[in-house]
Amino acid sequence: MPPSSSQQTEEGTFRVLHVDDKPDLLEMVSIFLEREDDRFEIVQATSASNGLDQLSEQAFDCVISDYDMPSCNGIEFLQEVREDSPDLPFILFTGKGIEEIASDAISAGVTDLLQKQGATDCYTVLANSVSNAIEHYPDTPDNPTP
Repeated sequence: MPPSSSQQTEEGTFRVLHVDDKPDLLEMVSIFLEREDDRFEIVQATSASNGLDQLSEQAFDCVISDYDMPSCNGIEFLQEVREDSPDLPFILFTGKGIEEIASDAISAGVTDLLQKQGATDCYTVLANSVSNAIEHYPDTPDNPTP
C-alpha cells in the first residue's frame, strides 16, 4: 500500500511527482513551477515505471505526467496510479492534441488535461492547475482536512 497522502509532508509544501521521458523538459518544468509557487517540491521520474516506484516509496500531493512516453503512455500510467490512489490529483501535461486523448483521459479519471506549448505562460497555467487540484483534493481517510 502506498504511503498516505502528503498532508504528512511539511506543512505548506506541495509534493509533486512529474513524469516525462525527456530529462531536459523535466528540469525546465521543475524550475518554472518552483519559481511560480514556492510551495512546490518537484520530484522527477523519467518513466512511468520509475514514477510508480516513487509513488510506492513516498507520499505526493499531485502527479503531472506526459502522455507520449515509451512502453507506457500517460493514460496507462494514470490507470495504474488509480489502482492504489483513486483520488490522487493527476494532471496529464501533453504535447499531443488534447482532443485526441480527452475522452480516454476523462474515462481514466484524469484531474486535468493541459497541452504543452512553447510559451512560458503554459507553466503558469500548469502551476495554477496543480495548486487548485491539491487544494480541492477530496477529504479521505488518507487526506483528512486539517
